[in-house]
Amino acid sequence: MNIKQLIEKTRSYRRFDGKHQISTETLVSLVDLARLSASGANRQPLKYILVNNTAECAEVYQCLAWAGYLTTWEGPDPGERPTAYIIVLGDKEISDSFGIDHGIAAQSIMLGATSEGLGGCIIASIKKEKLRTLFSVPAGLDILLVLALGKPVEKVIIETLENNNVKYWRDDARVHHVPKRTLDEIILRK
Repeated sequence: MNIKQLIEKTRSYRRFDGKHQISTETLVSLVDLARLSASGANRQPLKYILVNNTAECAEVYQCLAWAGYLTTWEGPDPGERPTAYIIVLGDKEISDSFGIDHGIAAQSIMLGATSEGLGGCIIASIKKEKLRTLFSVPAGLDILLVLALGKPVEKVIIETLENNNVKYWRDDARVHHVPKRTLDEIILRK
């Protein structure tokens, strides 16, 4: 798969095969991709908590909000929830600002997950204090993102954005549609 195909296939998946477990070794290899990625001023202030056991996954799930545009959807059914999470933290002793490092790291992890036949969703809508308590996250670490991971069981289709409506949606067959702006709209000068 070339880079464009990999990026096209790396979507925000929100429904997974709840029986497909993700090993600690796989999670470590995904974080290694983030470790090797660019970092502002090469400070490398990010830390990670890896979660892949059923009980802890259930606890993390309770700390997240799912798909804000799908207002009538309460999130994945119990058998379709993520089977692993990577919690992305910023170490304030290394840097007081994390810039876009966590976005770069998250995308590297998601691209790696896709290349392994997995998928995920980058989540910033987090009950941070609840999550901090669950995992005894020290005060010197900011909770930045949670990456929900699993083997996707849903189809995601990229659509052309119409009428400036950026809201993703699901059809009656539970196919997830994601509108994207055209190249002509976003390239201002060639």
